[in-house]
Amino acid sequence: MTENNTRIKHIIQEAAATFVRQESSGTGLITVTDVVFSRDKSHVMLLVSVLPENRESVVLAFLKRKRSELRTYIKAHTRLYPIPRFDFDIDYGEKNRQRIEEISQENK
Repeated sequence: MTENNTRIKHIIQEAAATFVRQESSGTGLITVTDVVFSRDKSHVMLLVSVLPENRESVVLAFLKRKRSELRTYIKAHTRLYPIPRFDFDIDYGEKNRQRIEEISQENK
C-alpha cells in the first residue's frame, strides 16, 4: 500500500470512528478496526468490532442505515475527493485473534 493510500485509509478510519461514536446510543462499544478499499477505490468496507457480541446484528443494521449519513459526514469533515460509497461488516479476523488470545491465556 502506498503512503498516500495509507494516509487516506487513516483519514477514513478516524472520521468513521468519530461519526460512529457521535451517532451511536452508547449501549455498546463499536470500534472501526479496518478500512478495505475496492480495486477502483469507489467503495470502502469498514470493518467493526462490537461489544457485547450479542449486539452485533443490531449494531450492523444500525450502521448500514447510516451509510449515506456517513458519506455526508466524511464529505463535510475531510478533504477527500471523490467520496467513496461505504458499507460495514463485522471484523471476523479480529474476533478470531481475540479468541486465540483467550485460549493462549487459558493455557498458561
